[in-house]
Amino acid sequence: MTTFTEKLDRGWSVSGSMLCVGLDPILERIPEPFASSPRPILAFNRHVVDLVGNLACAFKPQAAHHGAVGAEEDLAETIAYIHEAAPHAVVILDAKRGDIGSTAQMYAREAFERYAADAVTVNPYLGDEGLAPFLEWADRGVVVLCRTSNPGAALIQHAMIGDEPLYLAIARRAQSHWNAHGNVMLVVGATNPDELAQVRRVAPDLPFLVPGVGEQGGDARTVVRSGARKDGAGLLVSASRAILYPAAGETIRSVAERLHGELLTPRVEA
Repeated sequence: MTTFTEKLDRGWSVSGSMLCVGLDPILERIPEPFASSPRPILAFNRHVVDLVGNLACAFKPQAAHHGAVGAEEDLAETIAYIHEAAPHAVVILDAKRGDIGSTAQMYAREAFERYAADAVTVNPYLGDEGLAPFLEWADRGVVVLCRTSNPGAALIQHAMIGDEPLYLAIARRAQSHWNAHGNVMLVVGATNPDELAQVRRVAPDLPFLVPGVGEQGGDARTVVRSGARKDGAGLLVSASRAILYPAAGETIRSVAERLHGELLTPRVEA
């Protein structure tokens, strides 16, 4: 059985970068000729994978952007296509699930069986029993929300637990309790590099999924300086809309190439 750590190492090694490409399709922004396709979301997703698959260590399809328009089958087929066309790339289903008992078990089955994702994002608010059904899938990644990039998150994530804020308490528990199978990651936003560095000190070994580069204002090079592990790797830095819907004068490929260059990773054995 290939471990989740081995999957990450292969993604970094083959792509040569820590770039994660988010797939957040918005029907109104999908360009022609894909917008006129019978299945515009699937056609556009495949186009993006074809353009940037060799540059990305991971892809992060967003569940709600597919489910809201009844495109769950497009999501499943997109993930299958990534596995085929970019087999080195880790696929993270961005669903932010959080529940307990049989419901959490079904969420895990949905992510790992129905969609065949390599990892899924989860909300730790319900504590250990909310994460246990996901953590039991030892070869799949459990990507725990820790310090997110949205401004309003501080209301909850800065709440004090003893002598430290909640987001550091989550990072500490992830490092010490939840990572028995080596399959835990933390979501830490790119927009607060000082806090990113704090989380790295508390969780020196865990890989981080870092959203917020691009339209949210995060800087790729700053993220690497603040959040990389001692080996220089340990990050999946995610850009979605900046790549999918490039500004005038840019293309999907050119934006991905620029970010790929800013996120070069040291050689990691696959």
